[in-house]
Amino acid sequence: MDVRKILVVVEDVDIARTALQWTLHNLLRYGDIITLLHVFSMTRSKSKKNLRLLRLKGFQLALSFHELCNNFFNTKTEIVVTQGDQDGGKITSMVREIGASTLVAGLHDHSFLYSLAMTHNNIASNLNCKVLAIKQPTPPMATRTRTISFQDSSTNMDFSQIDIDALR
Repeated sequence: MDVRKILVVVEDVDIARTALQWTLHNLLRYGDIITLLHVFSMTRSKSKKNLRLLRLKGFQLALSFHELCNNFFNTKTEIVVTQGDQDGGKITSMVREIGASTLVAGLHDHSFLYSLAMTHNNIASNLNCKVLAIKQPTPPMATRTRTISFQDSSTNMDFSQIDIDALR
């Protein structure tokens, strides 16, 4: 069985944690490597102190995600905290750099996936991996998991969206 590299985007929103939990419960296989990636945005003030503080906060956030992984036996987890724009460019380059087979992100109103979809005709082929967007449904939705494949001509979204109600 091949070892897969799964990149999970770490953001300070509940759906990002839910996306990681979904990945651990439904996607992770023995031997797979999960890379937790947090990209903090560049600020106008480029002082070294400010950049260190942003990096530290990002690392603390990633460590809180890492704790979720510790509940799964033999989970191999890496943490990457880096600086970049919120348009998804840094995430795209990290997917390529680590050779990820799957990118998992929580889908929310300010998700980088929307801006990425606007700039690329085919997200998955541009990244050369599966892209899974985990979205918390608005009530009252069925309590089962649904997978929706996007192919919207106005936004060119070609990632899979997975609506979940609750992890059991």
